[in-house]
Amino acid sequence: GYDEIGFWSIALLALFRLGQGFALGGAWDGLASLLALNAPANHRGWYAMIPQLGAPIGFALASILFGYFVANLSSEDFLSWGWRYPFFVAFAINVVALFARLRLVMTKEFGTLLEQHELEAAPILEVLRVHGRDILIGAFVPLASFAMFHLVTIFPLGWMSLYGNQPIGAFMVVQVVGAMVGIVAIITSGLIADRIGRRAQLAICAVIIAVFSFVGPILIASGNNGHDAFVIIGFGVLGLSFGQATGSISSRFGRGYRYTGAAFTSDLAWLVGAGFAPLVALSLSSRFGLTFVGYYLLSGAICTLAALAFSKALEQRE
Repeated sequence: GYDEIGFWSIALLALFRLGQGFALGGAWDGLASLLALNAPANHRGWYAMIPQLGAPIGFALASILFGYFVANLSSEDFLSWGWRYPFFVAFAINVVALFARLRLVMTKEFGTLLEQHELEAAPILEVLRVHGRDILIGAFVPLASFAMFHLVTIFPLGWMSLYGNQPIGAFMVVQVVGAMVGIVAIITSGLIADRIGRRAQLAICAVIIAVFSFVGPILIASGNNGHDAFVIIGFGVLGLSFGQATGSISSRFGRGYRYTGAAFTSDLAWLVGAGFAPLVALSLSSRFGLTFVGYYLLSGAICTLAALAFSKALEQRE
């Protein structure tokens, strides 16, 4: 810890977080978008939501582990060795995921996509030169979903730790329930999107998120029950939107640029929409009150609606 190695503990933490970012950027590649694009026309929403299930499932597993250790270990034991075990579990899951990806690479369908240049990586500067506008629009389309993701996962935990009186172990149970609701909502999003279209669903969900931006702060301020309701309802709203958030405008990328363009757009959207959300939300709530957290979420919903409208206008003009 910091008491033992001082500055190097901060440097190592930053280094490991950079490694996590590189890993996420490589794992969340353009394959999810291509899965939706190459699916039957009337089932693209269903195929698009499948990769999105990984986030709430992983979050639920992490919450279960964290809640178990917090409830059954003393603070000294948890800080000494207990916090390491979730990383061991994550390592085991990543090994399984690696073998799954390797099996995917060996399939005939993967080879066909390679031959069609659908999975061909392109130089990032060239992609930015040719499709810079599409990347910018694509990064703002899922902004409401990605901001919402961290505001119902990380922010409530920080708020509860600082200002709440509910035991962390009990609150972890609430977050697991919320994640289960999110899983159901993501699956539902695939069914709805196949009926009304992915962009229409994203627009409707952005409006719902905008409404939730006014309701959410009221729930948090009303005590433990309201705080729990914020998480569970928030996960439901999140799932409906998050299930269709990736690659909604990937069809605008040319074939040789689609894989890299979709991956870079997704990573940029996570950075802009989610990277600073918990810190910004806690800062706003502590300085100006919970209402400003709602305004922050509202700004994400407005950006999503504006990006969808701009994308549609460009397609009509072209």
